[in-house]
Amino acid sequence: DLKFGFMGSFEARRGRWGVFTDLAYMSVGNTQAGSKALSIGGAGIPADVNANLTFDFKQLVWSLAGTYALIADRDDTLDALAGTRMLDVQARVDYALTGNVGPIALPDRSGAREVRDKNWDVIVGVKGRRGLGADGKWYVPYYLDIGTGESKVTYQAMAGVGYKFGWGDVVASWRYLGYEMKSGK
Repeated sequence: DLKFGFMGSFEARRGRWGVFTDLAYMSVGNTQAGSKALSIGGAGIPADVNANLTFDFKQLVWSLAGTYALIADRDDTLDALAGTRMLDVQARVDYALTGNVGPIALPDRSGAREVRDKNWDVIVGVKGRRGLGADGKWYVPYYLDIGTGESKVTYQAMAGVGYKFGWGDVVASWRYLGYEMKSGK
């Protein structure tokens, strides 16, 4: 179940040079509980077990890059970019097991396990937009990068549709982010 998610980007430029940052965060998780009556050969025995399991997964992806405008006119832009991307992943499992055999309670077992990994990569790519219509308010944004470093390879692609307001832009897009990790990661 999605608990919380956020994606946003910010860009600033002066002349042909600029800086670009992008942040994507998600938190997902679920809790499951169940109990099971035990049997041997189809015959019930006076024993049961109860289990509670909680899983939480958090992921933060942050990119920071410098940009240079290769094409910069009213209808079209194309920027080359170079920078870094950080992937921070945290997974946690909490469990509790209880049970009994007849009136005798079995010893409870509970615990938690957490794994966290942070990964940095260097990225290069392109980003831009293609204007639509005479007034230039509607446009098609696109983005493509590839990188390596602590991962074997990472890549990202995005395309969508956007609208310019006086205070900023709103974009609806499809985005794909992939990581191929090195052996043992």
